Amino acid sequence: MDFVQAVEVFALVSGVAYVVLEILQKNAMWVVGILTGAACAASFAVTHVWASSGLNVYYVVMSVVGLVQWKKAGEKVGSESIHLAVLPKSVALWSAAIMLIGSLVMIQLLRLSADAAPRLDAITVMLSAIGTWWLAQSYLQQWLIWIVADLLSTALCISTGQYWMALLYAVYAGSAVYGYIHWKKEGVYLSSDGI
Repeated sequence: MDFVQAVEVFALVSGVAYVVLEILQKNAMWVVGILTGAACAASFAVTHVWASSGLNVYYVVMSVVGLVQWKKAGEKVGSESIHLAVLPKSVALWSAAIMLIGSLVMIQLLRLSADAAPRLDAITVMLSAIGTWWLAQSYLQQWLIWIVADLLSTALCISTGQYWMALLYAVYAGSAVYGYIHWKKEGVYLSSDGI
């Protein structure tokens, strides 16, 4: 096993731990997210999948933001509860606009950078960036974004020969289905002022 494969296997193992902690809504998820994000950023950079590499740097930053947000929310409803925030229509509309415009712009930029799969890379990155923001805010609907993003990421990894990473994203997709059901059943909505 070479170094790149070792990084992918590490990302797989830490990524599975991450998603289990995410489903359970444990703050430790964000710490594991830093490690997983760094490993995935390196793996995507080596295979010239630039937007996905940059996305994982974003994940590292968002792990800090998410940890702060979830600690505040946990203080409001108790650390053992799954805390949910109501998704405002304005956030959904802005997210859709950012998704569309961001994907179109990113596809063009990635074509210029000789990205291995510019369309899939751009779309998965935009979905994942929005999904991560929604996760940090504790919107239940973030899981629906992750189902689509993870299935597309699985296809992206297969197309670029990153089979360990493809396995990770396939596990993420299945976990997102379970996460949605679990959060919907067990979640407690915060007051209208949010987190």
